[in-house]
This record gives sequence, C-alpha cells and structure tokens, in this order.
Amino acid sequence: EIIFRAADRTGVQTTLVANHSMHIPPSRYISMLQVAFGFDVADNEIVKRLEAGDLVITSDIPLASEVIDNGGHALSPRGEMHSTDNIRARLNMRDFMDTMRASGINSGGPPPLSQSDRQAFANELDKLLAKFSGS
Repeated sequence: EIIFRAADRTGVQTTLVANHSMHIPPSRYISMLQVAFGFDVADNEIVKRLEAGDLVITSDIPLASEVIDNGGHALSPRGEMHSTDNIRARLNMRDFMDTMRASGINSGGPPPLSQSDRQAFANELDKLLAKFSGS
C-alpha cells in the first residue's frame, strides 16, 4: 500500500515481480510481472531487468547484493538501505544463520513488521524518491 501510494503520488513506474498473482490497484504507474515458479526465478528476472539507479525493495539479502553489484539501490521493507558499506556484513550474517538452521538451531526468524517498521520504510522511500526525482 505504501509503495502504491508513492508510485501514484510521484509518477514513478513501479513493477512488482513475483511467481504468483498479486492484486494491484489500477494505476498507470504500477504493473505486475508474474514469472514461473522456481528457485530464484523472480530474483533472476529482477536482476535481468535492472538498470543502474533502479530501486529494488526486497528483504532478500542475496538479491540486494546483486542489485547493488549491478548499480541499483536496495531497500528493505523495514526501511533499511542496503549499501556497499553494509551488504557484505549482512550476507555473512545471513549465511551464518543459514548454517545455524542447517545444524538444527532454530533462530525463529525476524519479527513481524511493526508499525514503526512501516513508518521507517515510508520515510526512507519518500526520502529516496525525492532524491532520485531531484525534488
């Protein structure tokens, strides 16, 4: 909802990429691209279509890393900007947690998005859109 409102307010073309159908509001700025099911099919399509300077919103750390490596910007749904300065540490932590889970230790995963997370995301998104649009 935050993304949809921002797209309509700023006129920024927004494409949602997923391997399942999603309801999107009618808007000339918002489109949906449904890809086949499969491991990383959506991620690979995002990277393939990425142009330098594009913003990708994702909680997927490896995808965020690829986006950054290809000249894009990656923002988490919690409002955390991924960057060349922090992505390696986040990848290392993700890999460490994967190893822990594989050895039978359940970390419980991240907490659900809170209202403060949503607010942080909306604020960071607005800041980025203003910066990219030259406002």
